[in-house]
Amino acid sequence: MDKVLITSQRSPSLKPNFAIIYFNFNGLNYQETLDFLFSKLPMFSRIGEAAYKADLNNTIQLLEAIGNPHKNLICIHIAGTNGKGSTSHYLASICMEADLKTGLYTSPHILDFRERIQINGQYIPEQFVIDFTEKMIPIIQKIEPSFFELTVAMAFQYFSEQKLDICIIETGLGGRLDSTNVITPMLSVITNIGLDHQNLLGNTLAEIAYEKAGIIKTMIPVVIGKYQKEVASVFEAKANEVVTSLVYANQLYLMDEYRIDENGLTIIYTDVLKGNQFILETPLFGRYQVDNICTVLAATLALKALKINETHIRLGIKRVIQNTHLMGRYQAVHSSPDVILDVAHNKDGLEHVFQQSLLYPSIKKILIFGMVKDKDRSEVLKLIPDEFELIITQPNIPRALPVEDLAKDLESLGKSFQIQKNISDACQLALSLSGVDDFILITGSFFVVSEAMQYFNNLNPQKLN
Repeated sequence: MDKVLITSQRSPSLKPNFAIIYFNFNGLNYQETLDFLFSKLPMFSRIGEAAYKADLNNTIQLLEAIGNPHKNLICIHIAGTNGKGSTSHYLASICMEADLKTGLYTSPHILDFRERIQINGQYIPEQFVIDFTEKMIPIIQKIEPSFFELTVAMAFQYFSEQKLDICIIETGLGGRLDSTNVITPMLSVITNIGLDHQNLLGNTLAEIAYEKAGIIKTMIPVVIGKYQKEVASVFEAKANEVVTSLVYANQLYLMDEYRIDENGLTIIYTDVLKGNQFILETPLFGRYQVDNICTVLAATLALKALKINETHIRLGIKRVIQNTHLMGRYQAVHSSPDVILDVAHNKDGLEHVFQQSLLYPSIKKILIFGMVKDKDRSEVLKLIPDEFELIITQPNIPRALPVEDLAKDLESLGKSFQIQKNISDACQLALSLSGVDDFILITGSFFVVSEAMQYFNNLNPQKLN
């Protein structure tokens, strides 16, 4: 018997037409199920704005169809322009160290879809993904959800069935209209505000902050990672409106000193309220983790009910990779030459990554860079340091910025570069141009990093496994 007949018709807007009936879905294996999810549902990470739903109606209908599992969850909700993924992983790791059964929902994934949904560091089982998708086919046909909407429902169903102590839920895009914003958390966290997704969230920091502030709920405390004068009034007005408390993490914890060595980042903070200093270590190398950990520290103050103590915090931060498999944050994947991958993809994130990389001790520096086409690149490309030998490329997704367009923009800025359309070829070229004492940075997009990670994993499996 044929396993399945699954077809869809795409309109010019790339929105699927699910009028066609599905047969024998229960014959699909895990990879075939993923192929269905990736190809038949509108997926923002692949096609961009055409997959974005500017309301919560689909998510609400999906969750109602499976009994509103999100209402059974105790959650921490995390939004922000940069750092929300790292912050989510740190908080999950800390909760794990406190012996709490901890769910973690993040996006996008880098190597495996199941990275998005995990419990105590264990990815969601393949069979659950298959069974849930099969069960949802009638409702998929009825309401035509996006990939992200269905994934959120999958996560909430899985977490509810597993009876967790706590769930860490990262928003996908924005906050107010994000599919995750159906939960009532015990704590809301907003890391920072920068210019990103302006086509969907607004053209000013205040407009973007308004969308992120949509996760702030009545009587639910909120932690803002960074005080920014341009947006503070937006957050404070929202907190007053819903009658809740608000704190800024960088006003509670001050970074006194940090150092980076072969083991990662060591940071000395001062607790402003207690007046004492303390030292934290993370295996991550990115200087920007100083700000993320500050946000995490402030968040733990609001989690007294979970009985999290200083030991849990120290160990959770130190063991974040071991506990939650965080990837792509200034991650070393090769030595001699040193190769660093980072998922930074907007002006603020890339500025941090470029600044740190310029300080890297090496003879030669090479940058492999690619973007997606719906990002505002006018300011980003100006940030690329002249000290780097530049190789431009593009990820293998419909949303990729064509390398020809990137080349035209760079030429207008007077920058020199080499072109490799395929990321594997870009990696090969960079390695061929490098000596053992050189440095290669690969950044600009989650999807550039994903393909580069796969390349280096195949090159040296022991390095990443």
